[in-house]
Amino acid sequence: MAGKLSTTFILRKLHQITGIVPLGIFFGVHMFTNAKAMNGPDVFNKAVEDIHHLPFLLLIEIFGIFLPLAYHSIYGIFITAEARNNVSKYSYGRNWLYFFQRVSGIFLFVFLLFHLLHFRWGLFSAFGLTDIAVAGNADRAFAIVASDFQNAGILIFYVLGVFTTAWHLGYGIYLFAVDWGLVIGEKAQRAALAVCAALAFGLFAAGANAAFSFVRPCGLMPEFLCEQQSESVPAIRSEEF
Repeated sequence: MAGKLSTTFILRKLHQITGIVPLGIFFGVHMFTNAKAMNGPDVFNKAVEDIHHLPFLLLIEIFGIFLPLAYHSIYGIFITAEARNNVSKYSYGRNWLYFFQRVSGIFLFVFLLFHLLHFRWGLFSAFGLTDIAVAGNADRAFAIVASDFQNAGILIFYVLGVFTTAWHLGYGIYLFAVDWGLVIGEKAQRAALAVCAALAFGLFAAGANAAFSFVRPCGLMPEFLCEQQSESVPAIRSEEF
């Protein structure tokens, strides 16, 4: 008779699944939406407005983002806390990659918490940021983000956040594929790692360009690759609302 599955086994599998579905899918969609900023305020604001018009949006946020994110983050911290750091003793490539996966998870916990509290609920105005949330203000979404990103420190923080998220997701998909037996053998695993690295780089490139699109037309790309944009949006402050 097959043995009963342990609670730890189930919790770890659930942790892996939530990192890809729905959180990984949400990150990809989020980067696609943000990439529209390269075509100017009108295009980006329309994209945010379309999200606001999704049916059952609050339920999607609660069960598709907030609860999975809370579980994945908190259990990830638990895994990191009980893990033994042995990269100095066994300094091979994949051991370092796993170590960076755990470290990136800690940074992401802070970054995503800040991101949600600020852009979803408009907190942290004490740091010189706007106190107006993007949620509920789709017609001014571009201006709100552009105002915050005038602060070079915040812009760099977000670019680092996008990089860390892309890395964490890309390597997380690789670990999922290996752990679930989807790729077997050294050659197949090397190929899978290369594909996941390419995915992570692509998501980071799209996200970084989107971030810079709030401070420069078309972001880091040549302007002829983007749609004709309207005049640059001035920074705003909460008293303007």
